[in-house]
Amino acid sequence: MIYQKTLCKGFLIIALLTFCLQSDLIANNPGNQGNSEFRVSVIYDNYDFKSGMKSDWGFSCLIEGASNTILFDTGKSSGIFKNNFESLEINPKLIDFVIISHDHHDHVGGLSTFLVMNNDVSVFIAPSFSDKVKNTILNHNAKIEIAKEIHEICPKVYLSGILGTSIDEQSLAIDTEKGLVVITGCSHPGIINILNHFKSSLNKDIYMVIGGFHLMRKNTSEINAIIKDMKNIGVQKCGATHCTGGKQIQLFKEAFDDNFLQMGVGNVVVIK
Repeated sequence: MIYQKTLCKGFLIIALLTFCLQSDLIANNPGNQGNSEFRVSVIYDNYDFKSGMKSDWGFSCLIEGASNTILFDTGKSSGIFKNNFESLEINPKLIDFVIISHDHHDHVGGLSTFLVMNNDVSVFIAPSFSDKVKNTILNHNAKIEIAKEIHEICPKVYLSGILGTSIDEQSLAIDTEKGLVVITGCSHPGIINILNHFKSSLNKDIYMVIGGFHLMRKNTSEINAIIKDMKNIGVQKCGATHCTGGKQIQLFKEAFDDNFLQMGVGNVVVIK
């Protein structure tokens, strides 16, 4: 009987050791981890996509799939932001970082509302942001992160650093297996400048770009030139929205055809 108990314990120890060894091998073997999947959910936009949501001038999206969950911009109206945020059934407590692309009302309007829901976050802003925005963050006991040069804020997610001359703005890039996915607020520094900045700084191809391009005053020939530059850079998919301009968005849609991503409030872009 004693022998049998000892034998059983021995088998149990061997089984546990084998399981731990195999688990360790799997965890340390990237080939066994599968492909990463990122999700970009549009919370605030000029355009409708999903019923029950409210569209309005501004932009905000949620980025999931990295080691940290990120809220990028917060739209213009705090009420509309909260309505759309809750309609998408987003858990605010799961958000770690807030990125504010630039200090314009259509991107910071919902910030205070969000910080009431979750102030245990780091908010990334530019040094030039107004005292009003800085005080909003501090008064909610959230942490301010002043934007640096281009840098990795968590594995596979990069901030551009501050670009532009008249309007300071930062954009975000996700490093996926297909290439960089660039997300912009309004692209005041110029959408092509932003894309070239990420491509040259990170030495990686651009796969997709989504967000506002601020091209409302550009004519057809100017838009076509920008589209040509995008494709020369290597952009495969495009989701122009917000301040890009209605007629201008149509030109992007025609140029990218099946690779154009229809944005709008409630849409979820999945990048595998």
